[in-house]
Amino acid sequence: MLDYRFPTALQMVLSVAMAEQLGERSTSAILAYGLEANPSFIRKLMVPLTRDGIIVSTLGRNGSIHLGRPPEEITLRDIYLSVIEDKKLWASRPDVPARCVVSANACWYFKSISEEAEEASLAVLARHTVASALEAVKNADSSGWDPLPDLIAQYQKRLSELAGWRCANPAYIQM
Repeated sequence: MLDYRFPTALQMVLSVAMAEQLGERSTSAILAYGLEANPSFIRKLMVPLTRDGIIVSTLGRNGSIHLGRPPEEITLRDIYLSVIEDKKLWASRPDVPARCVVSANACWYFKSISEEAEEASLAVLARHTVASALEAVKNADSSGWDPLPDLIAQYQKRLSELAGWRCANPAYIQM
């Protein structure tokens, strides 16, 4: 089963950093819309990111999400370890009965290889910060999209579409 926690959390943090650079407000609803993700999944990922000081969230009508420290001080390793917690990159098979040379040694060998791969992956993530990742994304962009989704305009457009549907649908009016 694929685990989307890290790429989603990375996109969340980069979106918050972009909003801060532009002086815009960031909320879980804006993040959910921009990531096309379930708002409850976004809020679930906010818990470890907040716990580990990567983001800070204020509650209330004017609540918003901000980075918990400067983007130069947050590594992608920090984000990965925050949301993945103690889950290993690869899970080894449970110990199997030794019936031959391979089955007697496959488990310890796989564990050593997977630990080496995980250490290498974490080292790569540690070399990249939120600031450097956001700069790379902005420099490589050729999409033509706005830096942040205009959630309010999209919401108003959707409401007017629904209002138009209600007026044009006689079955709805009779209800």
